[in-house]
Amino acid sequence: MGVGIAHTKTLAKLANHTSKRLQAATGGVVDICDPFKRDWVLRNTDVSEVWGVGRRMKIHLDALGIKTAMDLAKADPSMLRNKFSVVVEKTARELAGTPCLELDEPDPPKQEICCSRMFGKRLTELPPIKEAVAMYMMRASEKLRAQGSVCKKIRVSIRTGMFNPEEAKFANGVVVDLPYPTDDVRLLTKAAVDAVERVFRPGFKFSKAEFMLLNLCQPGQYTDDLFAVSQPAEATRIMAVLDQINGRWGRGTLRTASVPSNPDWGMRREMMSQSFTTRIDELWTVHCK
Repeated sequence: MGVGIAHTKTLAKLANHTSKRLQAATGGVVDICDPFKRDWVLRNTDVSEVWGVGRRMKIHLDALGIKTAMDLAKADPSMLRNKFSVVVEKTARELAGTPCLELDEPDPPKQEICCSRMFGKRLTELPPIKEAVAMYMMRASEKLRAQGSVCKKIRVSIRTGMFNPEEAKFANGVVVDLPYPTDDVRLLTKAAVDAVERVFRPGFKFSKAEFMLLNLCQPGQYTDDLFAVSQPAEATRIMAVLDQINGRWGRGTLRTASVPSNPDWGMRREMMSQSFTTRIDELWTVHCK
């Protein structure tokens, strides 16, 4: 662990690198806002340690006599731009103390999460539609927990194909208020499955389901009713374990019992390109004659 403090992004990264390189002397924290400390770090850091300078770039910089971070900071920015690129020029200016790079601000949490999927084939019975709803809600809840939010209500809708003139058209949806803001996939799935029973109509060929998680908020950022039930702490811990297992062993390793492993209504992938570089069972087979 290291902390670097400076006036520019590149200098802060250099200070962070120094805090790790000289852990015993710095205690893991290096502040180079002071010009004397900044110059000491620049003089004692090889140019290859500067953020954005790779091995190939170091060879070209060495040919120009630029061997340390201080040399790069004092180099002519116009010359660096002409010989290399504007990126190298900005790096040199940042080392000299002129901010050129914006700090990356994290994206704000989404206010709504939508999960919309086509079935692999038309579905006319309620049970397979429930299975599909459970699977899609599993994906939506993963997105919800990934941004650290909880959900107050959901909207569930199903529809038939809209482009075949020979098929009867039907679409319906319903909004469901949850008993309390939650990220528990079990509660979300039960609410979604119950909602599908309300909107399903026999005699139609359904092709798509859509879910929207609405009224999202961060835990602790909503006004709770004094007498209302809130999400149990055990549910939060269970969801954390669920995400850890799926994050380590792959999506779908651990799932709700209503989600099938290999549904016959899944997306058709006969024409999907093979994963030659990421799946051992799809490697090319070379036959030598």
